[in-house]
Amino acid sequence: MESEIEHSQVSINGLNLHIAQIGKDELGTVVFLHGFPEIWYSWRHQMIAVAKAGYRAIAFDWRGYGLSDAPQDPENAAWEHLISDILGILDAFSISKAFFVAKDFGAFPAYQFALHYPDKTCGVISIGIPFSPMQGLVDPLPEGFYIKRWRDPGRAEADFSRFDVKQVVRTIYILFSKSEIPIAPEGKEIMDLADVSAPLPEWFTEEDLSTYASLYEKNGFKYPLQMPYRALGRMENEPDQNALDQKIIVPVLLIQGEKDYVFKFPGIYETIKEGTMQKYVPNLEISYMPEGCHFAQEQFPDQVNDLIIHFLKGHPVNG
Repeated sequence: MESEIEHSQVSINGLNLHIAQIGKDELGTVVFLHGFPEIWYSWRHQMIAVAKAGYRAIAFDWRGYGLSDAPQDPENAAWEHLISDILGILDAFSISKAFFVAKDFGAFPAYQFALHYPDKTCGVISIGIPFSPMQGLVDPLPEGFYIKRWRDPGRAEADFSRFDVKQVVRTIYILFSKSEIPIAPEGKEIMDLADVSAPLPEWFTEEDLSTYASLYEKNGFKYPLQMPYRALGRMENEPDQNALDQKIIVPVLLIQGEKDYVFKFPGIYETIKEGTMQKYVPNLEISYMPEGCHFAQEQFPDQVNDLIIHFLKGHPVNG
């Protein structure tokens, strides 16, 4: 059924964004928001499942990713640009309201969209990233922490340039699928943390890797290093003064893999397990996946699909 996914380029905010879609919107529309080093293809299993369940599935490559155009000034990447792109896509397809399924940095614009446009949001499903207005998750971690390394202009570019695109994606998938936070010791770079001969995770094939690599060939990593990593640093330095008063009023499902390395970030466990997220998201459901890693939607697609569809059916658009 993957061959039935339709692809198009749509002009949004002056950029041609690559959009993949499948299904009819008999029960509503589900928009999928990928993370790094992912692409629309990360959601292939979920798109087919929700389409079979009666929903229209839309997954797109963020600006600067995959087959979407990159902005002329990537160093000015900002979260509000992503929000604006989501609005543009909804308008382009005459979608008044949608569910959003997101992971990794894609969860940030999903949550922000729900905060600012609750009338356009049926619900949010986040894989592995809780909502909390509190900042400072990165500061307690050592200098070799991958986010600190990658937000340092030029460092990741030099690290990645030692390898071809395929090897970079391969290494990141291997590292990010583990339960330990990627931290490089002094004198080493992040790409040095995985042996070049290390096998891929069993749920990620060489064909999948080739697809990712081909999709990164167009734009490379120039914009992806700005968004999210350097934009994340700017977000931490310019916190929203009204953040503690924010509440997401739409239904939210957090699917948390307990072997996702992000679960070990300072404050994440407490945010989820000790009820901090519940304070800001009153209509919250949490489902744990004991063996789930950072790529749970690819690792255990059937289980994630069941959780997504159960949530969608439990919050009918016209209910």
